[in-house]
Amino acid sequence: MEDKLSKEEVMHVASLAKIKIDEKDIEKYQVELKKLLNDVEHIHDIKGYDDEILITPTEEVCKLRCDEEEKMLSPEEVLKNVPRHNGNYIEVPVVINE
Repeated sequence: MEDKLSKEEVMHVASLAKIKIDEKDIEKYQVELKKLLNDVEHIHDIKGYDDEILITPTEEVCKLRCDEEEKMLSPEEVLKNVPRHNGNYIEVPVVINE
């Protein structure tokens, strides 16, 4: 197994990441990226890696409340607590200046 990537591979990774690498740093990245790729390869060595994937350790069921129809307020009841209104419309201060 090689202990470093080729210059072309390093430049390809740099272009994918949209970063610029100086010529003096390419040698360092050849070794470091190869170490990183070797570490990632160890994931395939984990026993049961391709078995059932565990999304969450519990099976919590989403509990939604039931929609219940209730008595609505009449327009008169709503407007009795409103400071300003015009007919059935509630007047509010302007928030956005044009």
